[in-house]
Amino acid sequence: MKRCLNLRPILLYFLHIAFIGNLFGQEYKSGPSEKDFAGYLFTYFKGNAVKDEAVCFAISTDGYNYRALNNNQPVLDSKVISSTGGVRDPHILRAENGKSFYMVLTDMTSSKGWDSNRALILMKSDDLLNWKHTIINIQERFKGNENLKRVWAPQTIYDPARKKYMVYWSMQHGTGPDIIYYAYVNSDFTDFESEPTVLFRPKNGKSCIDGDIINKNGLFYLFYKTEGNGNGIKLALTDSLVSGKWIEQEDYKQQTRDAVEGSGVFKLNNSEKYILMYDVYGKGKYQFCISDDLDEFKVIDQDVKMDFHPRHGTIIPISRKELTALTTRWGLPQGMELKLKKNPVLDGFYADPDVLYSNKTKKYYIYPTSDGFDGWSGYYFKTFSSTDLVNWKDEGVILDLKKDVTWANRNAWAPTIAEKKVKGDYRYYYYFTAAQKIGVAVSNLPTGPFVDSGKPLINSKPEGVKGGQEIDPAVFTDPKTGTSYLYWGNGYLAVAELNKDMVSLKANTTKVLQTDKTFREGTYVFYRKGIYYFLWSEEDTRSENYRVRYGTSSSPTGPIKISENNLILQKDPSKGIYGTGHNSVLQIPGKDEWYVIYHRFSYPDGIKMGDAAGYNREVCIDPMYFDEQGNIVPVKPTH
Repeated sequence: MKRCLNLRPILLYFLHIAFIGNLFGQEYKSGPSEKDFAGYLFTYFKGNAVKDEAVCFAISTDGYNYRALNNNQPVLDSKVISSTGGVRDPHILRAENGKSFYMVLTDMTSSKGWDSNRALILMKSDDLLNWKHTIINIQERFKGNENLKRVWAPQTIYDPARKKYMVYWSMQHGTGPDIIYYAYVNSDFTDFESEPTVLFRPKNGKSCIDGDIINKNGLFYLFYKTEGNGNGIKLALTDSLVSGKWIEQEDYKQQTRDAVEGSGVFKLNNSEKYILMYDVYGKGKYQFCISDDLDEFKVIDQDVKMDFHPRHGTIIPISRKELTALTTRWGLPQGMELKLKKNPVLDGFYADPDVLYSNKTKKYYIYPTSDGFDGWSGYYFKTFSSTDLVNWKDEGVILDLKKDVTWANRNAWAPTIAEKKVKGDYRYYYYFTAAQKIGVAVSNLPTGPFVDSGKPLINSKPEGVKGGQEIDPAVFTDPKTGTSYLYWGNGYLAVAELNKDMVSLKANTTKVLQTDKTFREGTYVFYRKGIYYFLWSEEDTRSENYRVRYGTSSSPTGPIKISENNLILQKDPSKGIYGTGHNSVLQIPGKDEWYVIYHRFSYPDGIKMGDAAGYNREVCIDPMYFDEQGNIVPVKPTH
């Protein structure tokens, strides 16, 4: 196709003035990050017959080979979710919180004519399986639409300037052109907060439909169809969605001379490449094109395979957990294998994991630092539960420094937890770092809510210690005596006995344990067959060489014996694994079966991040073994 405009100076201009904001605002982070994406979900409809005007799903693990779910039959009943009995043009979007999904649809069946519909459909889901829907008839909902002829191809995008979701779609009134309008949606995604307003209309005043917008580095790329005047896909750009200021490209972006519609753009996982796809509806096929810059596109049809024939759909990346949920509900497509990695075990950025088996709930729990905040600036803690150590449920925020703690509101780091039986029932004591001090909060359940004690438990250095920080608590209950101890320190290792109330330290029991020059932070203590094991992290968490060493003792308060070959967890460059450290240890109840839970740089891009690798970490689990003498066998970090 002919190229008519050089995008480079435009991009440089926009990048200079683009609004770069915190897309998540103050929302808690949930769900997968880009590093966790293991596949793709393709939403589409199949054709103009009423039975084919319904939402179908397909999946892929590589972005090129797609297999239909549910034997290529609808996953939603159009008669239930629409006013016309048919739906078309499904557009799906992951919410900014990472967990929810929005889908919008044209409420229409072509059997009643192309100018027969006046409504669109809003849908929301938290799991891709169960959807709530709302029908919005534009003509009935808003005045001044008496001559409205059609409402086509809605889509959703997040507007970071307004911190709201915008739905945009094309409408034609009377004999006028099709114009792309928008309206902001309420927080429940059930209704519009504003009147439909013009979003985009080409300078030539001609019709445009099938808008598809993608945000790349603060620039919004609008791909649209020039309906009735060229029948191709063009591109317009802006740095502000509602400014009305668009720079229009003159050339067509589709790489065919056949008629096309329903373009959709998505980013390939763990890549800087983008796919532009569109419906070559006259030929009954889809075309895929690849691009580095969203300007020049190359056909890759030879690399794409499908066992279905989609019409006007969209594709989003999904995680291993989401892929598993989809195939559990609708079956694994015939001939398809899901070879999914098990590590990391938590979706998103988390670090410093502490692990617990709850005798009360018979579940496992991980208590991590909420990571992914610049300079370790997170302010809340979450927990995750599991029955099998493979599938982990996000149980939500259990302690928010800004809401629940009066003495600190920043640097929520490295928690640890103890379960204790009190008057016949279990209670949970949660020790955490906040603003380089250590606090304690209490709950009757491992999932909280936790109530802070109201003051720091530790806010000063032990006697004789001059450097380091009061961080990284670790709690250990001696199975021989029932006595609980708290360990802490960065640059030094301190221990104190906890009183029976578990929220105060026993007077005159604080001592500094002698380690060696490899000790940095992240202590963890456990007991096995008469031996007390002390584990710690060496180096800085921003270093690819962050790693775990250990020593042993005959007492929970030392002295610690450190052998020569005590390095038990370290990077494996051959696997792209770096920065392995700050661990906890789990024994399966009643068994001599052990696991180490630790964090590492996010895979695969963490090693390229510089210092940021130290606060964009992910949590992993691997088995841990002992030799006949009780020495820990070096752990092999895995994917």
